[in-house]
Amino acid sequence: MIIRHGYLEKIKSYKDMQLIKVVTGIRRCGKSTLLKLYKDDLLRDGVDEKQIIFINLEEKENEALKNVDALYDYITGNLVKDEMNYVFIDEVQECKNFQTAVDSLFIKDNVDIYITGSNAHMLSGELATLLSGRYVTIEMLPLSFVEYLQGAGEDSIESKYRDYLRFGSFPFVLQFKGNEEQIRNYLDGLYNTIFRKDIVRRNGIQNEDALESVTRFVFDNIGNLVTSKKISDTLTSNNCKVSQPTVEGYLKALADSFFVYRVTRYDVKGKQYLKSMAKYYVTDLGMRNNLLGYKSSNRGAVLENTVFLELIRRGYKVFIGKVENGEIDFVVFKGSETVYIQVAESIKDEAVFEREMKPLRTVKDFNKRVVITTDYDVNESYDGIRHINIIDFLLGKKNI
Repeated sequence: MIIRHGYLEKIKSYKDMQLIKVVTGIRRCGKSTLLKLYKDDLLRDGVDEKQIIFINLEEKENEALKNVDALYDYITGNLVKDEMNYVFIDEVQECKNFQTAVDSLFIKDNVDIYITGSNAHMLSGELATLLSGRYVTIEMLPLSFVEYLQGAGEDSIESKYRDYLRFGSFPFVLQFKGNEEQIRNYLDGLYNTIFRKDIVRRNGIQNEDALESVTRFVFDNIGNLVTSKKISDTLTSNNCKVSQPTVEGYLKALADSFFVYRVTRYDVKGKQYLKSMAKYYVTDLGMRNNLLGYKSSNRGAVLENTVFLELIRRGYKVFIGKVENGEIDFVVFKGSETVYIQVAESIKDEAVFEREMKPLRTVKDFNKRVVITTDYDVNESYDGIRHINIIDFLLGKKNI
């Protein structure tokens, strides 16, 4: 088992605080395992097993607990009086109106509650409506490259990096030890489960073919600025008529299920956030490659997607930078820190070098500027713009 130390320490830091701990993320990214690891920690720290109630609402034996009253009655009936009780509800969105049970449990002095969910809508809608200000969110992703290396065998770092990009970073993929057919079958099954259970069924989508077309378009255009109108027009011209409002609904459903991330623009000169146009990045490149075919991958876009995921793992708020007559791949914020980042496969070619550096050179403030590439044998700095190799960045050897 790969220990997700960063997430584990974060969830432990909220122990016994009067907050509902909400762990979110795409299905099979490791949320259930995280709760089990934390449960084991509690037991090692002397918490009695009777004080821990662990419910996975996707398990068949818990089918009856998808009724909110039954769920509440079961939990309250098993609470240990005059002791702190640790309540874990995995995939809580499977219980309709779960938030009323969670709210009632939350106000009890002897309940510390942890829930997981595979849909972001429960934060903006179901959960936030009733529990605003009373919960903290821990958003999980599939494995980082550092975590991936813990279970990836004895090959070279470069070989493992290529596998990481090709097969993706869902934890269970490592169990197949590079067997492409088994990985492909696993990713097929996972894709279909997320597609139908977390997107189609949850959102009541009738036209699965149109949703599949929008999904393929987004997967094939990672790192490109798009609009719902552009997607609608493109699909309609390809004999898949789907209206702009429908596309917008599909895009929201894809993002709510953590299938993709929507990244909006930031005007660097005007210091303002822009609503028009956005880029989309996939949560797992293996799933994208499995859907589109690995040979169709654009290596520059894949690299950009990889950097994006690592940035949000590290807690940055990420935007696309708008500058005069150009674009900066990422403008990222964390606390008082601002960093401008360009991503390119290589900057050895002089024309590519000038193209990538030009947007960074237009920035006139004193914040850090970085270019991330696959290159090793290039300068470490150009006029104050730092160069970082992608593997060094993923390993944390060189931070932005």
